[in-house]
Amino acid sequence: MAFAETFKALSDPERRKILELLKTGIMSAGEIASHFNTTGATISYHLKVLKKADLIFERKEKNYIYYQLNVSVLEDIMLWIANLKEEGTNVKEE
Repeated sequence: MAFAETFKALSDPERRKILELLKTGIMSAGEIASHFNTTGATISYHLKVLKKADLIFERKEKNYIYYQLNVSVLEDIMLWIANLKEEGTNVKEE
């Protein structure tokens, strides 16, 4: 997994809001865009970044593209952070 891409994608508050929206279920780009006061091009850019980081999946259906959360990447991040925490608790102070 490319953590750099993942953390870059998560660094933007609008992309985090998109992920929050997608945790409720699959949404079209138009449905996602309706929650923002930005252009469709801006939302498309954010979706592209999230997709490149494997945080979301896209599915094309006729004239629409639907997006859904990729929870396996989030689980990998949580596991990595948990492992860091475990290793950090084993360090003895001198």
